[in-house]
Amino acid sequence: MNQLLTDFLEFVRVNTRSDEQSPTVPTTVGQIELAKILEKRLVDLGLENVSYDESNGFVLGKLAGDPEKMALGFIAHLDTADFNAENNQPQVIENYDGKDVVLNQEQQIIMTTAEFPNLKDYVGETLITTNGLTLLGADDKAGIAEILEMLRQLITQPKESRGDVWVAFGPDEEIGRGADRFPVEKFPVRFAYTVDSGRVGNFEYETFNAAKVDIEIQGTSVHPGTAYGQMVNALKLGQAIDQALPADEVPEKTRDYEGFYLLNKFTGTIDHATLNYIIRDHDEQKFAERKQQMMTILDQLNLSLDTPRITYHIEDQYYNMRQVIDQHPLAIELPQIAMRELNITPNVQPFRGGTDGSKISMMGLPTPNIFTGGENFHGQFEFITLEAMTKASQTLVKIVELASRY
Repeated sequence: MNQLLTDFLEFVRVNTRSDEQSPTVPTTVGQIELAKILEKRLVDLGLENVSYDESNGFVLGKLAGDPEKMALGFIAHLDTADFNAENNQPQVIENYDGKDVVLNQEQQIIMTTAEFPNLKDYVGETLITTNGLTLLGADDKAGIAEILEMLRQLITQPKESRGDVWVAFGPDEEIGRGADRFPVEKFPVRFAYTVDSGRVGNFEYETFNAAKVDIEIQGTSVHPGTAYGQMVNALKLGQAIDQALPADEVPEKTRDYEGFYLLNKFTGTIDHATLNYIIRDHDEQKFAERKQQMMTILDQLNLSLDTPRITYHIEDQYYNMRQVIDQHPLAIELPQIAMRELNITPNVQPFRGGTDGSKISMMGLPTPNIFTGGENFHGQFEFITLEAMTKASQTLVKIVELASRY
């Protein structure tokens, strides 16, 4: 079997689902298991400076090249999103015929082309899907497998033909925690790339600015028969907060560069309620205005009550990496040149989310995001093809080759 496919199937069978409630690093033992597997792989490939750091959860390694030529880095994350990843049983369908895919016969879970017309883009390719009960894990184990395939290809070339190539595999990207500990001082490269985007051709170097808002409301619960002038319904106050925000500035009604507010969680009773929002915007000024608008709504509602009943905490999560990457145009140009040389059309879009590169860029290391080839991430309908993964690894090799000319 193709080694790229073999690697991918091995990696996705390791349950590396991260856990936001866990205080450990990484947050789950499966990520440590995969990290140790990758540490050995890098040693077996002959990389130098290979290490797994228990304090931050990162595996690092260097494929030595000409120290006078540009050094590049490639990064992928170990964890998968908050969806079942236990007993992952991927299905491999050779020469996919473009029809509906039965993921699970027993439970009649079917991935239809009516719901997912993008399937028809992969007719004739080797399609890899879930069995309908878990996610697949192409986000980001495809990125890991593709980086390893890149290394195998580069090892066959004279080391003098390129600079050093550093790789890093890190934890807890899906919960926005892993990159906080990225050891940038041990990753001496001109710039790096996260291999963590979707369809073939995708390339992103601008992300949202992001914040989260945690709100707590203290109500007063009394018997409804005698509630007049006494009851303060925390649930109603929560509804009032949401209704005060712009109705059209939500994820389901925004796209491209448009920001939003998202009510992510709302739980409670009459006497106590909690809400969690996320705030997103690409523009730094609009991002600041959105946070201020939220604070104004909460403060004014507090003033309208008999006593302040609303407490809140707003915390920035990450920032738009474009403000750093714009200062390094070559980091933007190389992947697009590489794709065109491989007859891949670059699809450069603002990323409506964040990547580990958002935080790593702010550490001073420009880190755009490049495609893995996967689709429908974070759920049971996730899929990828071997051909898409091959194109991703070829693109990484080409980026290294192009960088050696500068």
